[in-house]
Formats: sequence, C-alpha cells, structure tokens
Amino acid sequence: MSVKRILTTAALVLTGIIALIVIFTSWYTVDESEQAVVITFGKAEEPILDSGLHFKLPWPMQKVEILSKETFSLQFGYKQSADGEIVSFDNETKMITGDENIVLTDLVVQWKITDPGKYLFNAEAPQEILHDATSASIRSIIGSSLIDEALTSGKADIEAQTRDLLATLIEKYDIGISILGVKLQDVELPNAEVRSAFTAVTDARETKNTKTNEAKKYQNQRESEAIGEIAAIKSRAEGQRTARIEQARGEVAVFDKLYAEYRNNKEITRQRLVIETLESVLPNAQIYIMNDSGETVKYLPLQQPSQVPPVTTEQGGGN
Repeated sequence: MSVKRILTTAALVLTGIIALIVIFTSWYTVDESEQAVVITFGKAEEPILDSGLHFKLPWPMQKVEILSKETFSLQFGYKQSADGEIVSFDNETKMITGDENIVLTDLVVQWKITDPGKYLFNAEAPQEILHDATSASIRSIIGSSLIDEALTSGKADIEAQTRDLLATLIEKYDIGISILGVKLQDVELPNAEVRSAFTAVTDARETKNTKTNEAKKYQNQRESEAIGEIAAIKSRAEGQRTARIEQARGEVAVFDKLYAEYRNNKEITRQRLVIETLESVLPNAQIYIMNDSGETVKYLPLQQPSQVPPVTTEQGGGN
C-alpha cells in the first residue's frame, strides 16, 4: 500500500470522526424537570428552561450541562439509607443553647438551583457550602435560644429564624441556590436521664399553667358574679330610693290637702284626724267601757261592724 493511499484513508477516517462528533454534539434534549446551560469556550450562556430538542455548536466549541429544576433536600445531622434505615451523626447535631444546655438538633433544608451558571462556576462544591452554612445558621439560632424554647413551643420560631439566616448567607455566597424552607426534624437532649428530668420539669410547668388557668377562670367567675350582685343591689337601692321619694311626695301632697281643709274647718278636721288615727292604730283592739254608776254607756265603735267584738259592760263599784 502506497503512502498516498494511507494518507487518503487516514484523512477519510479523520473526516468521518469529525463528522460524527459534529453530528452527535450539535444537539441536545432538555426534559421538563431539567434546565440546561450552554458553555461556549468556558463561558456560561443564559440557561435554557424550555424542554425539547435544542441545537448548539459542536464540541469543543460548545458543551452543555444539564441540571435539575426539582427541589432538593439537605438532611443535616442524619442520613437515610436506601433501605429506610436512619443513621444519626451526633457530633454534627450536638449544640449548646443560650442557657448552656446541650441538645441534639437535626433538620431538613429544602433548596433548588435557581441560577445554573453561578451554581456551576461560582463555587467548586456548592452543596458543601450549603451544608456548612446550614450548620452555622442552626448553631447560631440554637445558641441564642433557651432550652425550653428549643424543646417545646419555640421550634417554629427557631425554624423561621434559621431559614432567614441561611437564606441571607446563601445570597451572600452567590452560588445560584435558593432556600425554600427549613424543617426541624428532632430536638432532644443527649441522654435518657437528662430527657427524663427535663420531661418531669416540663410536666410540672404544664401542671402549674393548668392550675393557674383554672384559678384565673375561678377568679373571673367570682368577679363576674360580684359585679352582677353589685349591679342588682344598686338597682334595688335605686328602686327603693325612687319609691321612697314618690311616697314622700304623696304624703306631702296629702298633708297639704289636709292642711287646706284644716284651715277651712279646724274642729271637724281635727276630729276626723283623731278618728282616722285611732282606726289605724287600734284596728283589732278589744274595747271595754265600764261605769261605776252601773248605767249603760254608749261609745263610738272604732272597728268595722263585722270586726266589732261583743260589747261588755260591767256595773259595779270600783272595778
């Protein structure tokens, strides 16, 4: 075989290889759950978010990096294996609270890639940076929180503060990641004896709160009853006051009328007043009239005829 023929064959083979490279590296596909970044001579272009078939310059002029658009989960402090077994990393989760107690804290961070170019080129290992930022954030928040807050009612606040701090750190690092959420999986004390003691303290505090609430409820009930009684007493007193005033006014009016009659006919009015007074003062009196002379004595009856008792007259001397 001549040298010329060998060179021709080599040129054809090389041309074929180049043609294959051009054909197989000039197009790429993007799935609906993916995003692509075209890199031209080492420089990242705008991300491709539309799914489907796309074309580019052949390698090595351009190459494509395919990244997911889905949400990722960073498990901090533990790892779940494929068979469902959970492995804890106590050294990673051991933290000191603001009141100098030790707790074990693990959490899950939800994140996604929002800028593929920065994710690929602004950091060598963005997920490690995210892990370290998560550790720094949760340790900072736990370090400024009391143990009661970390173990009971303050978990929601710790989650929110950790998310805000972590989002601020990731934004400063500018690695193309966005934080979607932080969820505390577990916050517990490091051993069973400490957990038991803290549980007893928590139960005592809950009992105290229950008793305090019951006492406040009883206090409010008694105060409401007392206020009602005061209002009733005031209402009755006001009614009695009004009645006494009206009664006094009526008596004054009657007196004024009697006084007018008295001025017109003093003797008759005086007698009439005496009779009415006797009728009111002695309604059930038993009247006995005795005369030493033995004669029958007439008297003015002071009762109604049906109520007048039999008249007894006695005659005798000195009885």
